[in-house]
Amino acid sequence: MRIPFNRPHLTGREFTYISEAVEGGQLAGNGPFTQRCHAWLEHELGYARALLTHSCTAALEIAALLLDPAPGDEIIMPSFTFVSTANAFVLRGARPVFVDIRPDTLNIDESLIEAAITERTRAIVPVHYGGVACDMDRIMEIARRHDLVVIEDAAQSFLARYRSRPLGSIGHLAALSFHETKNVISGEGGALLINDERFRARAEIVWEKGTNRSNFLRGEVEKYTWVDIGSSFLPGELIAAFLWAQLESAHEMTAERLRLWNRYASDCAALARVGVRCPIVPDYASHNAHLFYLLLPPSMPRAEVLADLNTRGVNAIFHYVPLHESAAGRRYGRVASCMDVTSSLSSRLIRLPLWIGLNPSEMEFVIGSVAESLTQYV
Repeated sequence: MRIPFNRPHLTGREFTYISEAVEGGQLAGNGPFTQRCHAWLEHELGYARALLTHSCTAALEIAALLLDPAPGDEIIMPSFTFVSTANAFVLRGARPVFVDIRPDTLNIDESLIEAAITERTRAIVPVHYGGVACDMDRIMEIARRHDLVVIEDAAQSFLARYRSRPLGSIGHLAALSFHETKNVISGEGGALLINDERFRARAEIVWEKGTNRSNFLRGEVEKYTWVDIGSSFLPGELIAAFLWAQLESAHEMTAERLRLWNRYASDCAALARVGVRCPIVPDYASHNAHLFYLLLPPSMPRAEVLADLNTRGVNAIFHYVPLHESAAGRRYGRVASCMDVTSSLSSRLIRLPLWIGLNPSEMEFVIGSVAESLTQYV
């Protein structure tokens, strides 16, 4: 038996909707399926305005453009995140400022944010790791006091919540991912979420390559033209058609992932006897079962554990190399706090296979393999 880390899930309607898009004759972006996806995100989840993008990276890059930073302006974020979180702002001349993470959620430590703020700080970018919410009340209050923009990196957080609010609906701007490794997918894809009215009109222009085409399509201008900077951020209509099939089943898919996640949490709890820790979800967070990880004790050699698991047929993997430890992170960013938690936890984390379709015998095989492998190092 060999269990892959991820296997993309199809609802069965993707090709039907792609065929409908082809028959409809519009394959470029912002067609009928794009509009259906926008409406679902706005009405089902309450985002003020949603714009599909060809990736979450693209959504973050639009957010950076809307922020309009001057060279040397600073953006506070965790180091334990994907490179796009930082790259989007570095491309605009801004400097990432890395803050340590909390040992429980692996999210940015909100108690360290205020000390990282300088006269050059423009924004805070909380990353909801694994779909578990950051403490958004604390972060929004800090931003309010210091007149900062909050941009949620909600790449892993579709249908997860902070208290009663969907992640991505709390910050001034937010970015979602529909990459094939996420809970709801379109192969590649993402969405920019605009929750602050001051960014809405310009976001449409940047999204439409710097033109006022959206105004033209609504009959607000006689012709459209170049009015601002922008780029080609729209996904094609075939991508939107695929995504629409996924959105229709999004709640059911999330429920199934949660069932699998809870099985892992229940059966892996016994690993505490060998010093292994499962994910911690605070009371204020309703997560979406995006991933399930284990934190090994410092004495366990992670590389050997992963190699052993893969030999046994379980494709377990590590996650981010902290950005502050990377060559580009040292070149373009700065560290604003002691990063001991980030450095320690990132070097001890392994992720287990989690995808819709894992059957009970496969899960039993994964859990049994993990237990056998880890007990070798006690």
